[in-house]
Amino acid sequence: MAMPHAVVVPYPGSGNINPALQLAKLLHRHGVYISFVNTEHNHRRVQATVGAAAVRGREGFRFEAIPDGLVEADRDAGDYDLGLSAATSHRCAQPLKELVRRLNGTAGVPPVTCVMPTALMSFALDVARELGLPSMVLWGGSAASLMGHMRLRELQERGYLPLKDKSFLTNGHLDKTVIDWIPGMPPISLNDISSFVRTTDPDDFGLRFNILEANGCTKAGALIVNTFQDLEADVLEALGAEYPRIYTIGPLGSLLSHHITDDDDSSTGGLSLWKQDTDCLAWLDKQEPSSVVYANFGSLTVLTADQLVEFAWGLADSGHRFLWSMRDNLVPSDGAGLSSLPPEFIAATAGRCCLTTWCPQEEVLRHPAVGCFVTHNGWNSTCESVAAGVPMVCWPGFADQYTNCKYVCEVWGVGLRLDDVVRREQVAGHVKQAIEAEEMRRSAMGWKEKAEDAAAPGGSSYENLQSMVTALGSVSA
Repeated sequence: MAMPHAVVVPYPGSGNINPALQLAKLLHRHGVYISFVNTEHNHRRVQATVGAAAVRGREGFRFEAIPDGLVEADRDAGDYDLGLSAATSHRCAQPLKELVRRLNGTAGVPPVTCVMPTALMSFALDVARELGLPSMVLWGGSAASLMGHMRLRELQERGYLPLKDKSFLTNGHLDKTVIDWIPGMPPISLNDISSFVRTTDPDDFGLRFNILEANGCTKAGALIVNTFQDLEADVLEALGAEYPRIYTIGPLGSLLSHHITDDDDSSTGGLSLWKQDTDCLAWLDKQEPSSVVYANFGSLTVLTADQLVEFAWGLADSGHRFLWSMRDNLVPSDGAGLSSLPPEFIAATAGRCCLTTWCPQEEVLRHPAVGCFVTHNGWNSTCESVAAGVPMVCWPGFADQYTNCKYVCEVWGVGLRLDDVVRREQVAGHVKQAIEAEEMRRSAMGWKEKAEDAAAPGGSSYENLQSMVTALGSVSA
């Protein structure tokens, strides 16, 4: 039997690259040959940040790169993410097709048997169909966010979108309009379905792109979701009507921990686009259990100078020690993160805070000293926090983060939501409550146990991974 060969094609943002790499590593451990496809821009960034060894690969695991279609001048644009989405969807199909053909002609490399893009890369599913190859798609968010984004088109058809005029963005309409007909989901405000509902433009690119991409996932032969059965049972059952095969294999970090072997090679470790600081782990080692607040707003969220100051004093006024991971471009107008903080804040918090530019988040969340996570609710962060049993203080701002926040706070009972307008008093109060509330801690620990059960041998995610490997093997036979 020929070795199965999956070409994994993540959307070129860290929120999709990281879970795609975790999935690729899991499949590789089960005997699947992997070609992991970064964009040339990110390939260079990883080499500069982590070193060339990070993308050298190992036997049966190779790194490849294709252009992302952007010209360099576009990389500093304010709407960079939407520009990148447009470029990849219009200009990456041909380079990917050529790559697959080249791989098929490379000595010692088994023929490609499956194309495996993440969400937002549905052009790769068209390439697979054109080349006569099976495909699977990894949705990088929750099952609920997929279901919500798949219903954006119906929201348009029913007249909810686009919004009638700009007053609807500020007059409470988004929160007061409740959608109670999405299969498998509890009643949810229009505001919490996606940030892309916030438009009055019938041709809004973000809305149109997300409608196409979420529904485009159905072109794949199977859907892979970084979640677990118990966490989203209702919505997963409803998604079964749209997808012939669904593999829930989350939390990916937990699943990966059950497959680590002594001969692991660090060359297929993380592919961070930022230089990681591991000194914060030594600082955490000196702290009391469940005493530290960890704050990180992910790879895309940006703050105004005022928001930064409110968060800073809110963390300080909570009375708890805190670890704050701040990207250099967190406050884009300054082009700086840590240096944007007021000197009096630095003086007032000396000795009880650790400030860093980027850190190994999964290790931080699993550290016994961490008792609360102030987060933007990106799905990787949310999933890692659930797996670690850490309560959250939530400040969503983009795409699916609103749906994740809704589930964290109202369905799973493991978080508190901040208002859109950041106020230090509320930040401090919510942090205190999240760290000190017994009921929330119990709920968080309950979900941690369920996540661990799903990822352990015999659990739903563990068994789904085995089924997925079997399916990949059958197409290469």
